[in-house]
Amino acid sequence: MKAPRRPIHAVSTWVRRQPPKVKAFLAVVAGMTALVLLRAIVHDHDNLFVAAEAVHAIGISVLIYKLMKEKTCAGLSLKSQELTAMFLAVRLYCSFVMEYDIHTLLDLATLATTLWVIYMIRFNLKSSYMEDKDNCAIYYVAIPCAALALLIHPSTSHHFINRIFWAFCVYLEAVSVLPQLRVMQNTKIVEPFTAHYVFALGIARFLSCAHWVLQVLDSRGHLLVALGHGLWPSMVLISEIVQTFILADFCYYYVKSVFGGQLVLRLPSGVV
Repeated sequence: MKAPRRPIHAVSTWVRRQPPKVKAFLAVVAGMTALVLLRAIVHDHDNLFVAAEAVHAIGISVLIYKLMKEKTCAGLSLKSQELTAMFLAVRLYCSFVMEYDIHTLLDLATLATTLWVIYMIRFNLKSSYMEDKDNCAIYYVAIPCAALALLIHPSTSHHFINRIFWAFCVYLEAVSVLPQLRVMQNTKIVEPFTAHYVFALGIARFLSCAHWVLQVLDSRGHLLVALGHGLWPSMVLISEIVQTFILADFCYYYVKSVFGGQLVLRLPSGVV
C-alpha cells in the first residue's frame, strides 16, 4: 500500500510542475502575503532592517561554526565573502559620516566576522577552498555597480563622493551573493552549514526589502521624496527586490529539503 504523501511534498510537487509564469505569480502572491502579515505584526517597521542585519550576522556565525568544527571551507565562495566585506566597509564609512546609530554597530560586528571568515579561507583552510568552482570574477560584479553608482546616486546634501559610495554599497549588496550561487551551481550539492548560511541571507534580504516597501507605504510615498529625486529612489527599491528574488529559488528548495528531512541539499539543473 502506498504511503500518503506529506502535504508539503504534495504542494512542492504541484508547484514544480507549474510553468515559469505561474511560479512567478505564486512567488509574488507569497511575497505580498508575507508583507501584509509583517505590516500587521511589526508595529515599528524600522525594526525589520535591524532584524535583517541580525539575521545576516547569524548567517555569518553559522559559517564560523562550520569553519571551526569541520575545518573545511568547501562549498564556500571566497569572492562572495570579499564582496560582502567590501559593501559592509563602504556602508560602515557612510554610516559614520552620515548617521551613527545601531546599524553602524551591527555592520561593524558583521564586517569583523566576515573578515575573519576571509582570513580562514585564504590562509588556515586554503587547501579545502574550491577555487576552480569559485569562478565568478569580482570585477564582473563590482565594476558594473560602481558605474551604476556614478550614474544613479542620491541627490541629498551630502558630499558627492559620499553619495557615490552610498549608491555603490546598495547596488553591491544586491548582487554580492552571485559568486556563492555560482559555486553551488557548479557543485549541485550544498552541504548543510552552507545551505543554512545562504538561507539566512535570503531571509535577511527579504526582511530588508520588506522594511523599505513598508516604509514607503507607511509614509505614503514621502520616503521616496526624502531619498532624493530622479531615478535613485526607484533604484533603492529595485535593488532590494532584485536581491530578494536572486535567492528566492534557492530558499524554496532549501525549505523543501528541510521538510523532506534531507541533510544535504541537491539542486536541480537551472536553479540559482
